[in-house]
Amino acid sequence: MRVVFGLVLMFGLGLAGFAVYMAKSYIEGYQAQLEEERKQRAPNIETVDIYVATRALKYGEPLGPEAVRLTAFPKDSLPEGVFTKSEQLFSKGEAVPRTVLRGIETNEAILAVKVTEPGEEAGITSQLKRGERAFAIKVDVTSGVSGFLRPGDRVDVYWTGSVGGNNLRTEGNSTGEVTKLIDTGVRLIAIDQVANTEMAEAVIARTVTVAASPQQVAALAQAQSTGRLSLSLVGAMDDSVSEEIEIDQHRLLGIAANTVIEQAPTPETCTIRTRRGAEVIVTPIPCTN
Repeated sequence: MRVVFGLVLMFGLGLAGFAVYMAKSYIEGYQAQLEEERKQRAPNIETVDIYVATRALKYGEPLGPEAVRLTAFPKDSLPEGVFTKSEQLFSKGEAVPRTVLRGIETNEAILAVKVTEPGEEAGITSQLKRGERAFAIKVDVTSGVSGFLRPGDRVDVYWTGSVGGNNLRTEGNSTGEVTKLIDTGVRLIAIDQVANTEMAEAVIARTVTVAASPQQVAALAQAQSTGRLSLSLVGAMDDSVSEEIEIDQHRLLGIAANTVIEQAPTPETCTIRTRRGAEVIVTPIPCTN
């Protein structure tokens, strides 16, 4: 009896072990198939190694090798101006770093627009594009948009002054003052002596520095010396083109200017008088004058 009981027990244990083995094999096979299916479904994303910041970088900080590292980035989503090689980022050697122009957060890509060229300081000269010149415009609390201007903003420039000539000195506009839009979308690169684009506080500036072509600089200099300049802030997403604008007192108040009607000249008539006794005869003749 004991022998039979032992045989039955061993047979039961064998069946249980076989069942566990089969279940384990089935689960492992299922997991392998699931993993293979996941690999097939996963998108094949091609990446490129680019330089990113290892810590938060502020305006004016030098950008050295210790502040950057390489990381994989999707190739199809690369922003413009990234650096993929050390020879690009440190083209003059690691001993000649670039300087940060705009704040860069940790793990943010290093972009060419946010740093200077190797060895350059974070001054306004590094923000001038080819063919541009820096020009300072005097402003106050009213003409400077109450201190809300920041480096990197765009402004329209208006000139207000008196235009000479008797044709403008009519009744209702005796001073001949005119306000005219003379330039649009001018880029600011500094407020007083500050070129940091991430100014946190409103500043009532005395001067703003703009980037302009030599021709624009000549026009702004002439306008500033002959009248008053006022700035109008352009919206960040505004890409419209302002039309030509010129306003004087007549247009502002809706006053029609007096129209002077010139009289046509009276034709000159020449005559010769001939006396015949008591009678005087008047004879027309061509004028010789």
